[in-house]
Amino acid sequence: MGATITKYNALCNLGYNIDEIYKNALNGIDTRFEITSEIIKGKPVRLGKVDFPLREIKEKDYNIRCNKLLQAVFESLNIESVISKYGAENIGVVCATTNTGVDDYALTRNPMHAKISNPAEFIRHKYRLKNYYTSVSTACSSGIKAFTIAKELLETNFSKAVIVVGTDGLSRVPIFGFDSLEILSSEPSDPFGKNRSGINLGEAAAVFVVEKDLPGIEILSTAETTDSYHATTPDPEAVETIRAIRTALACANIKPNDIDYINLHGTGTKANDLMEAKAVNEIFGEFIPASSTKPLTGHCLGAAASIETALCCKLIDSFDGRIFPHKYGGEYDLSLPKINISQTLVKKMETVLCTSFGFGGTNAALILRKKL
Repeated sequence: MGATITKYNALCNLGYNIDEIYKNALNGIDTRFEITSEIIKGKPVRLGKVDFPLREIKEKDYNIRCNKLLQAVFESLNIESVISKYGAENIGVVCATTNTGVDDYALTRNPMHAKISNPAEFIRHKYRLKNYYTSVSTACSSGIKAFTIAKELLETNFSKAVIVVGTDGLSRVPIFGFDSLEILSSEPSDPFGKNRSGINLGEAAAVFVVEKDLPGIEILSTAETTDSYHATTPDPEAVETIRAIRTALACANIKPNDIDYINLHGTGTKANDLMEAKAVNEIFGEFIPASSTKPLTGHCLGAAASIETALCCKLIDSFDGRIFPHKYGGEYDLSLPKINISQTLVKKMETVLCTSFGFGGTNAALILRKKL
C-alpha cells in the first residue's frame, strides 16, 4: 500500500500559492525579507514575512495567524471533493506546528490560542471532520513526522485519507529564543558558507491531501531518530542523522545513487551545517545535487519541512532540468565535509530526499517519488 500526495498547496514569503513560490524559488529570489528593529529593540532582525492580506476567521477561538495562513492555502484545494469521496468520518488531520497562537494569546488571553492542537482543531471544525486528528510539535522535524503519522493512519485503515498540514506564523518567542542562542542573523543566511552567521526566521503554511495508491507524489518512506546528545546542539558526529537517512533509503528499497536531489535542512548555523555536511558526505559523497531553500523562505520552524516538501513535490511535478539554487556567499567552508551544492542542471527528477532536524536531537528524513 502506497501513501500518495494527491493535492498540495503552500503559502510563504515567496508567494501566495505553490506555483508562485516554486517559480520564485527556482529563480533564486532571496529578497522577500524585511529588516526590523522593533522586536528586539535596537537590533535588526531579518524575517521572511508573508505580506499578503489574510482574512479574519469568524470563530474567535481559531482567529490566530497560523490559522489565517492555513485558511488562505485551503482556498484553492477543493477539500470538499475529498470529503464527498470518503466521508467526513474517514478523513484524518495531522498538523505540524510549534508556535500556534502564542503571540495571539499574549494579546487576547484566550487559552485556546495557545493550544498546540488549535490548527488541527480548526481544520476539523472548518470541514466538520469526524476522524482522528492530532498535532506534531518536534521543532523543525515536525513537518516530516506528520507524514509518518499520516502513513500509519492509512496503513491501518483508520483513515481513508489524511489532511497533512504545517503552519507557523512569525512569533516573538522563537525570535528571542534564537537570539539568546546567538544564532539569529541580521544578514542573509549562508548555509555551508565560510562566513555563515546564523538563521533567518520565516513563516509559512502548507497543506497536503494524502490518499492510498493513487497517481501523484508517492511517500516512499519516512524515518526518524533521536540524538539524545544535547537540547539545542546536534551531535557533530551525526550518528543518528546518518541512521535516519540510511533507514529511509532502506525502507524505500533504494540506494543512495537513486536519489536525484536532496533538499537540505541547511539552516546556516555552524553546528547544524557541520552535522548535516558530515551525514550527507558519509552517505552520498559529493555526487548528489543538493540545496537548502531556507535562504529563500527563511526557517519556518514547525512549517519548515512542510514548505520544503511542497517545493519538492512541485519540483518533481514541473521539472525542467533545474533544481533550486543554493543561495549562499559562494565560498564553501572547507572545514566541512564536501557536498554537492553546485548549481548545474540535472537530467532527471524522479526521487527526492528531504531532510529535517530539530532541537532535542530529533532527526527526520522523507523520500518522495512520482507515481503514475
